[in-house]
Amino acid sequence: MMTRREALRTLGLSAPTMLGAAPVKRPNILFVMTDDQVPQTMGCYGSTVLSTPNFDRLAREGVRFTNCFVTNSLCAPSRASVLTGAYSHINGIRGNSEAADAVEKINPIATYPEVLQKAGYKTAMVGKWHLAHNPTGFDYWCILPGQGLYFDPDFIENGAKKKISGYATDVTTDLALNWLKGRAGETQPWCLVFQHKAPHRPFKPAPRHAHLLDGKDVPYPATFDDDYKTRQMALEAKDMKLELSLAPDYPELPADLSAPEKKKWLFQRFAKDYYEASYSIDENLGRVLAHLDRTGQTDNTLIIYTADNGFFLGDHGWYDKRFMYEPSLRVPLLVRYPGKAKAGHVESRFVLNIDHAPTMLQLAGAPVPASMQGRAYTALLASKPAKDWRKSMYYTYYENSWNLRDKSKDAFTDPSFQFFTAHRVSPHRGVRTERYKLIHYYSENNYWELFDLKKDPNELRNVYAELDYSPIVATMKKELDRLRRVYKDV
Repeated sequence: MMTRREALRTLGLSAPTMLGAAPVKRPNILFVMTDDQVPQTMGCYGSTVLSTPNFDRLAREGVRFTNCFVTNSLCAPSRASVLTGAYSHINGIRGNSEAADAVEKINPIATYPEVLQKAGYKTAMVGKWHLAHNPTGFDYWCILPGQGLYFDPDFIENGAKKKISGYATDVTTDLALNWLKGRAGETQPWCLVFQHKAPHRPFKPAPRHAHLLDGKDVPYPATFDDDYKTRQMALEAKDMKLELSLAPDYPELPADLSAPEKKKWLFQRFAKDYYEASYSIDENLGRVLAHLDRTGQTDNTLIIYTADNGFFLGDHGWYDKRFMYEPSLRVPLLVRYPGKAKAGHVESRFVLNIDHAPTMLQLAGAPVPASMQGRAYTALLASKPAKDWRKSMYYTYYENSWNLRDKSKDAFTDPSFQFFTAHRVSPHRGVRTERYKLIHYYSENNYWELFDLKKDPNELRNVYAELDYSPIVATMKKELDRLRRVYKDV
């Protein structure tokens, strides 16, 4: 028999809009996403480097999630998963390198803006898009082409290219506010997707923030001098090391430094730029929050603030992401919706980036397409029990820069060495529970890693081959196989 939920989906209805149901005022939706931002840039997540009053306001007035994870830590795949509520193997965007055929792959799958638009929402997208096809499901869009520029960036507005003077974070916010101001007097609910370039490499703060951290050192991560002793794949990820890859970004790097001094100099410089670029996001978020306050829309606006993926901010001596290790896997998530999201609540249950789409649709009273694999976290916002909520999460990373290489050569000693991407991270999949994480590098002779996150939260000791962990390995492999079947990745 067809369930009630299936019937609603088939009819294209949701509970609040069924015949006989009391009309429900649908929320406006502001979805804010940054690029490569980590939780430790925010005061509400414990940062002491810079003050972040607007991030902290969202956390104080809404819910702060401590275990929000991405399903594929890379820009284009993560953005496609947010839009579709589905894993990369479902929406077709497995890596940045597949952008050329993105149009054919992503368009047949429903996206949350398309559903909201059909449900009567006015929709807009401004800022970083980073997918090859033009945005769909939006009444208005103005996006940065590709990675975009920090200063005087080009934009594509509803198909027409234009250059806008200024700093990208400020300009993107101007576009967002202009569109919001254009809604004055309208009763139609709106959804604005508001996405920043910052703090993506090259790490460029606004000129007014370029000296905020002068005279102050950023704390070094606990894993800054990692020797990768028990992790072969980490040892081979040379391209992500600060002293090897970031030096060209800073021609002013002193030439007379020792290797350890060079590494520390580069970390302090790039970390300060990164924090300062993140600060402009907080500042501009404040402008949007103030607009909602002035126009009386605060109480009826759902705000979701997150990032497209995590980032190694000097963790393991690296920059970038891709690996299933915690700094790359974990992203900030702040959700404010007065009356629905419990103010000041800190939520530790696992949430994934595929959950945002069904959450927005459910709160908007719109149908959730069957293709969406995520789950609405509405109950979690109210700190209520959620039946059978996930106790584990599944991760996949596909972009392959290693199998196409001649491993007898080295990119840093052999000029003839050619490779596909700029990072040596082999394809892998894995499962994470509250205590354990199992990672399978299936293209590397079935190389495995297991971490006991209670004893080793920094993931320095691979215990996969240790006899005492054999039962855990067996259990985790079963869970990995189960999740592959659940998400149809078999």
